[in-house]
Formats: sequence, structure tokens, C-alpha cells
Amino acid sequence: MSDASETVIFAASILSADFGHLADACQRAVAAGAAWIHLDVMDGHFVPNLTMGPQVVAACRRATRAVLDVHLMVEEPERWVEPFAQAGADILTPHIEATPHIHRVLQRIRSLGKRAGIALNPGTDHRWLTPILPLLDHVLVMTVNPGFAGQAFLPEVMPKVRAVRAMLDAAGRTAVTLAVDGGINPETLPQAYRAGARVFVAASAIFRHPQGIEAGVAALRRAVPTAPPSPQPHPREDVDG
Repeated sequence: MSDASETVIFAASILSADFGHLADACQRAVAAGAAWIHLDVMDGHFVPNLTMGPQVVAACRRATRAVLDVHLMVEEPERWVEPFAQAGADILTPHIEATPHIHRVLQRIRSLGKRAGIALNPGTDHRWLTPILPLLDHVLVMTVNPGFAGQAFLPEVMPKVRAVRAMLDAAGRTAVTLAVDGGINPETLPQAYRAGARVFVAASAIFRHPQGIEAGVAALRRAVPTAPPSPQPHPREDVDG
């Protein structure tokens, strides 16, 4: 089993991309060093926005062979797992808050040969992960309240990131990728890195960088701390969001 805790991955969120030139935007981000393309699916119910469907995932699949990381910000995600898997998703990440049947959803994702992720809103206790740890390949901790690009990073979520990292390590789940999403830029990335995240979802920082997509990815790469992270105190079991 590989250890994902030291591999830094940039996931370029197309929420801030130019949809008139989506294929080009994806290809440029990947060429610049973004290993994943992140797609935010919103239904206008679970979050107050409406975005993309399986057709957009399929378009990205045609444009790139990079990992397609599909974040399902939808109610009843069990209805959408198969259509997005068929469209070409590699990782499917529903919200734990969105369904009472999360075991069934994760099992279905895995049965389709896809990596099963779970997303946590800023106010959701990390301990909700405990019963589903054996089913997880990926954990996404939201560092903004989901729904819109361009929001300010919430530093108060960092104790939860540390707690999730400790939980995964204690369970021997070092191959599970730990991501942060929301307000990630060269100023905020080091905080999340030191808390234990190694996947950084960035939208505006990449696709709206004033010098272009390539400069956005390069700026994020330069922001990764080069020194080993300083030791963190073991998170208390009662850490909450």
C-alpha cells in the first residue's frame, strides 16, 4: 500500500475556468503540474448554487487523461454516482451530510471501480468518519462553506484537518488522500500543508491568476513548505470543526 501522506497534489477546480475554452483550460492546468482536475457538482439544494452535470465530466474526460475528481455537493448522491462514473470520473466524493445511507453510496462507488471519497463541511465533526474509514480512499475537508468559488479560507478548520490526519494514520490508512478545498492560494496553502493536507483544490488561484494558469500552478508549488512540518500536538478527541 502506497503512502499518500507526503505526495503533494494540486487539483485544479474548473469552477473558475473559462467554460468557453474548457478543454484548453484543463490541458494547460495539467501541463503546468495539476495532477487532478476537480469538478464541483452542485444541485441548488444541498448548496445554494447550480453548476455542472455528467456532460461536463465527459467533456473533461475527452480533454485529458488526468485524474477527474468529482465533488458531489448534491442531495441524494446515491442517484448520481453511476451517471458520473460512466461519464469518466476517477474519484467520487459525496458529502457525509447529504445522505443517511453513506455506507451504501461508498460501496456503490467502489463497486463501479472508482475511488470513494467523503467531504466534510466546516462545521461537521471529524468523528463522523469513524464508521466509514475502511471504505474511504479520499477525504475532502472543506475550508469554506461550499457553494461558491472565491470565498475566504477558514483557518479555524485546521484543527480538524490535523485530527483527520491523525485518525487516518492511527488506522493505518496512509494511502487515503487528504484534501482541502476553499480559499486555497499561496498564502493559505502552507497552513493546510502543516496541518497534514497533501491535496490542494484551487479554483481562482489557478484559473484566475493574473499571469495565467501556468503561473497560478507555479505559485502554489512555490508555496509548499520545503522544511519538514513542525511537530503538532496530538489532537484531542473532542476537536470539532
